[in-house]
Amino acid sequence: MRVGVPREIKPDEYRVGLTPTAVREYVTHGHEVVVETGAGDGAGYPDAAYVRAGATILPDAEAVFREARMIVKVKEPQAVEWARLTPDHILFTYLHLAPDPAQTEGLVQSGCAAIAYETVTDANGGLPLLAPMSEVAGRIAVFSAGETLLKHNGGMGLLISGVPGVPPARVCILGGGVVGANAAVMAAGLGAEVVILERSIPRMRYVDDIFAGRVITRYSTIDAVEEEILKADVVIGAVLTAGAAAPKLVRKEHLSQMKPGSVLVDVSIDQGGCFETSKPTTHKNPTYTIDGVVHYCVANMPGAAPRTSSEALVHATLPFGLQLADKGLDALKTNKHLAKGLNVLAGELTHPAVAAAFGKPFVDPYGVWA
Repeated sequence: MRVGVPREIKPDEYRVGLTPTAVREYVTHGHEVVVETGAGDGAGYPDAAYVRAGATILPDAEAVFREARMIVKVKEPQAVEWARLTPDHILFTYLHLAPDPAQTEGLVQSGCAAIAYETVTDANGGLPLLAPMSEVAGRIAVFSAGETLLKHNGGMGLLISGVPGVPPARVCILGGGVVGANAAVMAAGLGAEVVILERSIPRMRYVDDIFAGRVITRYSTIDAVEEEILKADVVIGAVLTAGAAAPKLVRKEHLSQMKPGSVLVDVSIDQGGCFETSKPTTHKNPTYTIDGVVHYCVANMPGAAPRTSSEALVHATLPFGLQLADKGLDALKTNKHLAKGLNVLAGELTHPAVAAAFGKPFVDPYGVWA
C-alpha cells in the first residue's frame, strides 16, 4: 500500500504522523511511503531523514493525497484536507467528531474510511492511541496553569509551588484517568496541593496507591465539584467519554463564585470541553477571561512538544497502522479493537457515540463491536 504523510496545517501544530523510524518499518513491510516536503520539520525531522528511511518526498499535500491510499496524520483534517479525500482513502488520525459537525459532514461526503485514534481500544477497555497524548497533555496542563497563574498572564499572581512559609496553589483535577493522573504527577511534584475528583472507585484506589496519600481523592458528585472548584486556584478538566462530547461540569454561574484570577485548563476541549464557557484557543493566543477566571483551552496542547509527542504517538499507532497497510480494511474484520476506531465509512457513521451525538443511525459494517 502507498502510505501518505501530509504536513499538519492546524494552527501551531508541529507534530507529524510518522517519524523516519516509523517510515522505515512501513518500508520494511513492503509499503511505499510518500511524505510532503517539510512535514517533519516542526518536530525536528528533515526531509533527508525521511529519504534515508525509504520515503519519497512530494512537493505538496495535494500530491500526497493524490498518490497515497492511506493517509496518516495527527490532528483532524481541515476543510481543505477533507475535500481531498475520496472513497479510495483510508484516513488514520485523531478525529474528535462529536463536537465538530462540519468535519463530520465533510468526511461523510468524501466517502472515505476514517479511523480515529481516540476510539481504538485494547483488551483492557483502554484507549491505547489516546493515552500517549493524554500523558503529554496532562503534564503540559500543569506547566501551562502555573504560567497562567502569574500576574502578567492574567492570573492571581500565585506561584504554583509556593515557597517556605507561603502555601502552594490548590489544584483541582476533574477526572482521574490518564490525563488526570499525569497532571497530578506534575502538580504534586511541583509541591501543589492536589485533589482529584473521580467516579470510578477502583481508579481512586489506584491513584491513592501510587501517590501514597500525597493526592486527595474525592468521589465526583455535583456537590463535590462545586465545593472543590471554589477552593481551587487551578481547575484542570480531564474528563473523557470515548467518542462522545464531554459533559459540562463547570457552569458559567460558578465562575463568579470562584477566586478572581484562578485558572481553568480544559484538556477535554477536543471533545467540546468540560467547562460551559470553554472555547478552543491556540498556543499563540491561549487564554481569555470570563468573570475574572482565566480560561486556557488550547486544542492541541501536545503540539507544543512536537518531538516528544510525535515519538510517543508513533510508538502507539505503529502496530495498528501496519495492520491497516498490510490488510487494508480487512484488518478491521480481524481486530475488533481497531474496528472500534472506525468512525466513518462510505458515507455512514460507524461509531455509536458519534452517531448518537448527531442523532443519526449507527451503522455497524463489521459486527465486531461487542
